[in-house]
This record gives sequence, structure tokens and C-alpha cells, in this order.
Amino acid sequence: MIPIKIVGATSKAAKPATDISEAAGVAAKYLQAGSLNLQALPPLSLYIHFPWCVKKCPYCDFNSHEAKDGHTFPEQEYLDALRTDLEMALPLIWGRKIYTIFIGGGTPSLMSAAGLDRLLSDVRTLLPLDSDCEITMEANPGTFEAEKFKSYRASGINRLSIGIQSFNSRHLKALGRIHDDNEAKRAVEIAQANFDNFNLDLMYALPSQTLEEARHDVETAMAFQPPHLSLYHLTMEPNTLFAKYPPALPDDDASADMQDLIAELTAANGYGQYEVSAYAKEGHRARHNLNYWEFGDYLGIGAGAHSKLSFPHRILRQARYKQPKAYMEQVRLGAPVQDEYEIGRDDMGFEFMLNTLRLHGGFDPNLFSERTGLSLNAIEQQLNAAEAKGLLYRDYKLIKPTELGQRFLNDLQQMFLKG
Repeated sequence: MIPIKIVGATSKAAKPATDISEAAGVAAKYLQAGSLNLQALPPLSLYIHFPWCVKKCPYCDFNSHEAKDGHTFPEQEYLDALRTDLEMALPLIWGRKIYTIFIGGGTPSLMSAAGLDRLLSDVRTLLPLDSDCEITMEANPGTFEAEKFKSYRASGINRLSIGIQSFNSRHLKALGRIHDDNEAKRAVEIAQANFDNFNLDLMYALPSQTLEEARHDVETAMAFQPPHLSLYHLTMEPNTLFAKYPPALPDDDASADMQDLIAELTAANGYGQYEVSAYAKEGHRARHNLNYWEFGDYLGIGAGAHSKLSFPHRILRQARYKQPKAYMEQVRLGAPVQDEYEIGRDDMGFEFMLNTLRLHGGFDPNLFSERTGLSLNAIEQQLNAAEAKGLLYRDYKLIKPTELGQRFLNDLQQMFLKG
């Protein structure tokens, strides 16, 4: 899952539910009259977090924890917790269909074939899935076993997202990855043999990376003809090993050259850019991630998972306990939700634009009122200011960042943050 960081102010947290009957009461409370007026609820996705990995990468700020001996974790106990967590969340989403599922981490491909099969069986038992539900699983090339991935496919996974990061062994070592270039290529071959739809994750502006090395990574990836590419600029995130001990990175001019190169190579090979870091062949956009960027709803279960859930008159956010042990204990106590609050009217414009401005092709202005329950007038002043600075284009059927706005996206997004 691509993380969504909300930096705006929040309203006072509500007390999380502590058992199933109380969860139903919480749901009833959120169905009461409120300050918003949503004419219809947006599409709903399910995010499932798997928190363990073989080894923590020095750049990673996701909620991931090293498994004992690199592979030992309490699989059955965690699967029990996920099912109970989902059962307790059901009153908040009664009657709503799931359109996409994303199993992220950590490294979900550490899960046994039987464990993954049980997880998806539990989900199908408890939730109505769309007949064309996109079910994505993140996978690490260092964990690829051909038979296990055949089983994943048979269990219902129909899209893989593979964390290649680079096809250069020197760069993989610098990034702390557990695979080398040959394992990366083998992983893609196994994916090709079992999945029609898969994504390759690559990073650029890596420590000491040259423009030609970046070209080689992208061209190697495209030689496999993946339906989707995610190309991320390496960033120094707080509370990571790289933040404490920063490596020597390409300067701004060099990384800008790499971005220009990526734009040129992807366009020449039939990949359309539809989001800041996402490029897809026709018909293969990541529907789960698109739901995030279009301010859709998602229920997140598992350690540290986040949710955004709409009701006719309010929008709710939740966060589960992050540490796996604490999360499983809190599930046993009937209270996996650590934080729960409504998005305030003053924060709504920022939260909506924080997501939708990442869309390369922009969005229909009507989407704002559909997803927030507010009139577009609520952000008219900020829209005018962004347009005056040349960061935003808009007309009656489209709002989108200009090329300048894409280059200074953080500045554009911050314009919608109310003080």
C-alpha cells in the first residue's frame, strides 16, 4: 500500500469500540445527523497489513518488524486476530461491497500458502466482494518460491506488486535488500508465469546512482513488459537508518535528469503516467491505489492499518495499534483501534486535495462534493490562489496541477491546509 500521511489538524478522538455490540453502537452513532451531506458513499476497499519482514531496510518508514530468524512469526495467532478485527469492524460497513483488496507490509509473501488461503477464505466469508475484485499482494523477490506463488494465485491473488527497487546488485546492497539482481529477475519470471497482472516497484536517485544506471534499471524492468510500473524517488524519511546516517545521494539536477529520463522511456514504451509515481499500460491502472487518490473509502485491518470510512453526514478515520504484539493483545481485548476521529469541515479540503492532486490527469470538480459532502466553494479561495500562481489548471469539467504544479506538488497541496 502507498502510505497516506495526513498532517492537518483533527477533531477530538472518539472512544474506540471495545466489543462487537459496542461497535454496532458506534456505527449507529455515526449514522446520526451531522455537518456533512454525502449523496452517496464512495467505493470501498480493504487493506490488510502484514507487519513482518526478513530484514528492515534502512530507508523504510513503514510499519514493519523483523521476523525472528528472518522467517519466524506467529502466523496462526495473527490470522486469528485479523479475522476478529474484521468481524468487529463489520457494523461500520454493513451492506457495502469490497471492490479492491491490498495485502501490504512488511513482506506478506512470508506467509505460507495455507495461511494466505485461510486469510482470503475468511475475507470471503465475512464480506461481499465485487465479481471483478482486484486482489493485490506485495511480494519481496527474496521470498519467491514458484510453488508458493502458484498457490497464492489459486487462492485468489490476481495482482502482484513486486519490490524490485533495482536490478543493480551494488544498489540493492546499499538499500539493504535481501535479494540480488539475479533473484530480482527470477522473481519477475515467476510472476509472469503465474499472473496476468503485476507491478514492478523501482526506486531512483539511489546512493551514488548515475543516469545510465537509472536507465538500465528502467529498461531492464520494461523488457519484462510488466503491465504496471511504480517508480519512486528515494527519500530520507524520519526515524529511519538512512535519516540517522544519510548516504551520498545524487543532487537535485541529477535526480531531475532521472525524472526526465523516466518520463521519456515510459511514454516511448506505452506506459501512461496517471499518478506521481505510477505508470500503466492501457487498462492496468492499480484500482486499489486509484481509490486512495480519488478519496474513496478503505477499511484497514492488521497492525498499524489505517481506515477512512464515509457515512451520510461524516467521514471517520481510524488507526490500529502498530506493534504486532500490542495489536494482537488489543484484538483479544476487543479494542484494536488506537485512534478514531471525524475529519473536520475545515480539514476536508486539504485531505481531499492532498490525494487528488497526485492524479496526473486531474479530476472532475463534481468529485469534490461527491466525496466530501461540501460545496466546491469551500476551497474556492485556495483554488483561485493556486491558479493565480500557475500551479493549477481548472475549468468546469477538470481540475489538475499544471506542469509547474506537479514539480512543486508539496507547495500546491499545502495551499489547501487551513491554519
